[in-house]
Amino acid sequence: MLPLSILDLSPIKAGETAADALRNTLALAQQAERLGYTRFWLAEHHNMPGIASAATSLVIAHVAAGTQSIRVGAGGIMLPNHSPLVIAEQFGTLASLFGDRIDLGLGRAPGADQATARALRRDPFASSDQFPQDVVELQRYFRDESPPNGIRAIPGAGLAIPLWILGSSLFGARLAALLGLPYAFASHFAPDYLDRAVEVYREEFRPSEQCERPYLMLTVNVLMADTDEDARRHFTSQQQSFLQVRRGAAMPVPPPVESMDELWSPAERAGVEHALKYSFVGAPDTASAGLRAFIETYRPDELMVTALIYDQAARLRSLELLAAARTRICSPG
Repeated sequence: MLPLSILDLSPIKAGETAADALRNTLALAQQAERLGYTRFWLAEHHNMPGIASAATSLVIAHVAAGTQSIRVGAGGIMLPNHSPLVIAEQFGTLASLFGDRIDLGLGRAPGADQATARALRRDPFASSDQFPQDVVELQRYFRDESPPNGIRAIPGAGLAIPLWILGSSLFGARLAALLGLPYAFASHFAPDYLDRAVEVYREEFRPSEQCERPYLMLTVNVLMADTDEDARRHFTSQQQSFLQVRRGAAMPVPPPVESMDELWSPAERAGVEHALKYSFVGAPDTASAGLRAFIETYRPDELMVTALIYDQAARLRSLELLAAARTRICSPG
């Protein structure tokens, strides 16, 4: 059975606060754990009015403390924003607190605009170029208990925290293959390089201590509801959010609308729909058919799902319906 996992952005809804978003995130993680999902990841974004997971390590601790068995991690930490030593210490602390439940996914983008990246006290251009070396340095902090330069991550040294490379282009695919690390591709918002990235990762993979063979996780948007009409209406919250980002006016997650027709131009609609190409929206039978075809095409080792849903009850219901449909979606054959 193909593992199913969750990516959550801890969405801040219009009219609510970050505190509300963080409470909703924990409730979602607890629901995912009860339903048998494999892992629950949170993403680092900064200066985004609709995302409450900027201090990603702290939100991971919040979720891990409120759950028992589900794996919790970063999808991901944007390494250009941080020194590798600080991330090693943070995730070493998380692993010391919560044991073998912590994942560390690493991204190369800053997760912010250039002005915000500068406010984070990092040079976004130099740091992005330094990303492969930073990943190797981070691996060394976790592995070396007696480093030659005398700098140790405490906690962190000697802890086998699984590292992942995240990506939306060929760069991440090649780096994950070179280092022998699992690879998570952001198909949920960046569809253009999916086919080639999957091919490159599998063809160029080199076995490592962490992975003997390629391990590919693909992230897609999934929104299930009791009817196709309800699902499509709830999905308009995500469409509106993407539209506002494209306009340079990010905002809290808006409530759904009956129709998007009056909200976007034909060009904007085409752009948003292209970015959200790998979205499976509808009643269980409708969404399951698309998901099954996607899985048969790309054969991922794991599927991660996400969606920006305004209504918390609808978020929980979507996870429940997907879990109930997983046998016909994720079974081999």
